[in-house]
Parts: sequence; structure tokens; C-alpha cells
Amino acid sequence: MQIFKKKNESSIPPRDISAEKSVAENASDSDAAKSAADSDEENREQPFIICDSLVKIYKTDDVEVMALQGLDLEIRRGEFMAIIGKSGSGKSTLLNIIGALETPSAGKIIVDGKDLSNLSEKERTAYRRSTVGFIWQRATQNLFSYMSVLENVEAMTYFDHMKEKDRREKARRLLETVGLGDRLDARPNQLSGGQQQRVAIAMALMNDPKLLIADEPTGAVDSRTSAMLQEVFREVNRKLGVTVIIVTHDISLANRVDRVVMISDGKISTEKVIREEYREKMNELDASGEGSHEEYSVLDKAGRVKLSDEMLEEAGIDSSRVKVEVKDGQIVITGIER
Repeated sequence: MQIFKKKNESSIPPRDISAEKSVAENASDSDAAKSAADSDEENREQPFIICDSLVKIYKTDDVEVMALQGLDLEIRRGEFMAIIGKSGSGKSTLLNIIGALETPSAGKIIVDGKDLSNLSEKERTAYRRSTVGFIWQRATQNLFSYMSVLENVEAMTYFDHMKEKDRREKARRLLETVGLGDRLDARPNQLSGGQQQRVAIAMALMNDPKLLIADEPTGAVDSRTSAMLQEVFREVNRKLGVTVIIVTHDISLANRVDRVVMISDGKISTEKVIREEYREKMNELDASGEGSHEEYSVLDKAGRVKLSDEMLEEAGIDSSRVKVEVKDGQIVITGIER
């Protein structure tokens, strides 16, 4: 007859509950970190700004002017880009819509997941304060003449419940970033035009915006000052990761950004994307803009493409009718004699 002895329970090692809990917590933290990293990567890949068939019509008693005619555009987070075009092409209107200063007549404008078309006026104000930094062409529009440079920058957060010490330190740090750490006590009228614009850039950055938009920031300064401002914008984009959009007629500035978008008749007509080999030379102030970008025509949602006057002239096309054929996998456009 077999006799079974009851196993001594005391010989079984006790479970280390604290160790198991620590392992579980570490696994949870690891999963959370991986999830956050995946989320950040996904955010970087998704467009930061989406302009979907934007239309803007200005009306007076007798006239209607269509500034934007179904414009489509996507801008990535952290991009450094310029918008160019002739006067009246719609570029400043686009900038105002992205900055929530105006609303589109039709279409959608989405910034950082927010559909600006559906925001109330209060929500639009909050968006402008928290998400966007503005810089205008005339530096005097950006500054308080009776305040010092440091006080001008601090003023941007007077109503944000920030401690005075923290506010002053942040303003000082931003002014050093734009190269004005030695002019903190100066008044605006004691600064050059380029220095005033650098103060305006620091002011626009004080609320930690995700987006910096500038309307002709180099339009009222000389070429040397323009080159200095170009470097300030690039440093802000590179070091702070802020998305920068500049409307400009300054071709030298347009040649130093990552992407150039041309607006014609209220639509995107062409894009220029910086060549990688030129990007590596951007730290050189005397880098030539010649051959810096690859130019592309834009095919809109309706399958339409706008050809520039230069293209038409070079191809000898001067009529309103053309012949379009597909040859060897390429689309060939040929002018028809009148």
C-alpha cells in the first residue's frame, strides 16, 4: 500500500508580488513609451495643415473678387516654406485663413487637427494665441514704442499667469536666439529695421507657437539685413521645430527655404522642393540660390495643371488650344497653329 505524504507547503517558495508588480509596471511603461513614440512618428507623417478646395470671395456693392479658387495644399509639421506669387494672386489671403484672421467662403482649412472653418470667434482667438505667431512686413506694427526690447517680448505673456522671473528669463533667452542679447534695454526707435524685425520674431515665439507665419518680413530691409533675417528664420525652424510659412517677393529668401509654393489665379500652380545637396550648404550665408530647388507643376483634384508663361513661351505655344498625347508613358503637349 502506497502512503502519500502531504507536500510541505512551506517548501514552496513564496510569490514575490512586489517583483511581479515591478515587472508589470516596467512593461506597461515600455508599452506606453513605444505607443507615444509611434504617435509622435504618426503625427510627423500626417499633414500639419490641410487646405481642401479653399475658396475666398470678397464682395462689395457692385463687385465680387475671387481671391482663392479651390486651392489645395498640404504642409508638414516642422516644414520651412515660402509662398510666392504676383500681387493679387491670393497668397496673403491664404496666410490670413491659415492664421484664422479670415474665414474661407467655401472649403476646409485644418490645422493640427482643428477645422478652423467651424470654430467660434472665441475659439479662433484662443487658436491664434496658442498655436500661431504672426510677423508683419512693417516692424513698427509689431512693437510697443514706449517699451524696451525686453519688455516688448515679455508683454506677449502678461495675461498668461506666468511668474515674472520665468517670463523675463524666457524673453531674454528668445532675444539671445535672434541675436539681440546685447540690446535688451534699447527702445524700438534705437534699433535698425532688421533689429526691429528680430524683436518681432522673438515676440511671435513667446507663446511657444507651433506655427510661425510671416507676411513679407524682408520687404522693408536691404539685402544684407534680409540675409541675416533668413538665417534667423532657419535657426528658429531648425532649433525649435516650429513650422514656418513666409509670404514673400524676395527671391533670395524663397531660394533658402525647403519648399516654395507659387500661387497663380487663386490656385497652387507650381512647387519647388530643395535639392538635398543644396540643403547641406544652407549654413553658408553666400550660398547661391541657382539650381537649389527642383520645380514641379501641380496637378489638382480635377486633373488640371497650370503651365507657366515661361514654359509656354519656351515651347512656342501661343494659342488657347493644344494637342495632348501619351507617348512612351509620357504626356506630350503640342501647340496648334491658329
